[in-house]
Amino acid sequence: MAGWTPQNASALIEDDPEPAAQCASSRDWECAKIAHGEANFEAFGEEADFDITAFVDKTGAKEACRKEATWSAKYTKAPGAAVSDVESHAYYRNVGGENGLYVTMCLGTVVAEVTLAGPNSSLDPDTAHSLAQRFVPRIQKAAAAS
Repeated sequence: MAGWTPQNASALIEDDPEPAAQCASSRDWECAKIAHGEANFEAFGEEADFDITAFVDKTGAKEACRKEATWSAKYTKAPGAAVSDVESHAYYRNVGGENGLYVTMCLGTVVAEVTLAGPNSSLDPDTAHSLAQRFVPRIQKAAAAS
């Protein structure tokens, strides 16, 4: 990402993930994850965060996607072009002095999030969706490997 300064990155592998069936009542949508990775960047006072969470099976990922969508429903839905062949949703989140656009994509056993946020941000949903689409091949690889 030209012009963006890396801030941090991390990866976590769960040695003993929770079965998705045991997470049904949990409000934590990452309950049954087997792996999680993230990378964060900054430019011009804005932050771009990329998170990928892998689950044991499609059922766990689908439940996580449903929980995340339910949680984010309290925010304003952002318009934008759908990501082809991927269940996705986007919303604006304006809290704590931050203006942000969050795009969540669910594919196979993976839930991926792209977050663009900053104190004076005026983000275009179509731009965010097109940025997020750049990560679809990576999400597909992660889904195939899990």
